Amino acid sequence: MRERRPHLARFLLPFLLAFWPAWAQETVAASEPSAPTAPARAFDPQHTRFGFELRTRWGQRVTGQFPRYEGEVSTLADGRRRVRIVLRTDAVVVTGSDRYTALARGPSFFDAQRFPTIEFVSEPHADTLVRTGGRMRGRLSMHGVTRMETFTLSHADCEHPGRDCDVVATGSISRDDYGLDGWQFALADRVRFMLRVRLVESAP
Repeated sequence: MRERRPHLARFLLPFLLAFWPAWAQETVAASEPSAPTAPARAFDPQHTRFGFELRTRWGQRVTGQFPRYEGEVSTLADGRRRVRIVLRTDAVVVTGSDRYTALARGPSFFDAQRFPTIEFVSEPHADTLVRTGGRMRGRLSMHGVTRMETFTLSHADCEHPGRDCDVVATGSISRDDYGLDGWQFALADRVRFMLRVRLVESAP
C-alpha cells in the first residue's frame, strides 16, 4: 500500500493561525487615518469669517454669515492636516434683512430647530495646500444629509497662511442634494460657501 502524504494544509494552518492576528492588525491600522500628534489649532474669532451666497431667479445676490461656529485644524502623525468646521444654523444672519434671516433659520430652508449645525470634515491633505492653493475634499453634513464635497483654496498671499494672512476658500453645493427646497420659485439651486480663516497660535 502506498503511504499517504500529509496534506500541506496540516503544516500551514498552525503557521497562519499564529501570524494572522498580527498581520490583520497591521492591515487595519494602515487603513485608518493617522491620529493627531499635536494639539489642534482653533479658529481665531477676530479674523475668521464663514459666509454664503445665493442668487435669485432675477440675478440678485443674497448673502449671509455664520457668526457662531467651532472647529479646528489637526496635524496628523504623517504630517498631513485635517480640518473640521461646525457652523450654527440657528445663528445664521442674512445681510440687511431680519425677515430673510428668520426665513433662512426656518423650516423652509436650513430648518435650524431640527438641524442646528452644518459640519465639514476634510480628508487628510498636505500642509502645503494652504500655501499653493488647490482642491480640498471632505464630508459635508447638512439638513440631515451627508455628501462628499470639494472646496477650492486660493493661493496664499504670505509665507505663513493662517497666521500672517487669511486662508481663503470657496465651494458650491446644490440645494437639491440636501433637501433645501424652500423658495424654489425665487432662488437658484446653487449655494456658494466662502470662508476666510486664521488660527490661534499654539501654546508654547
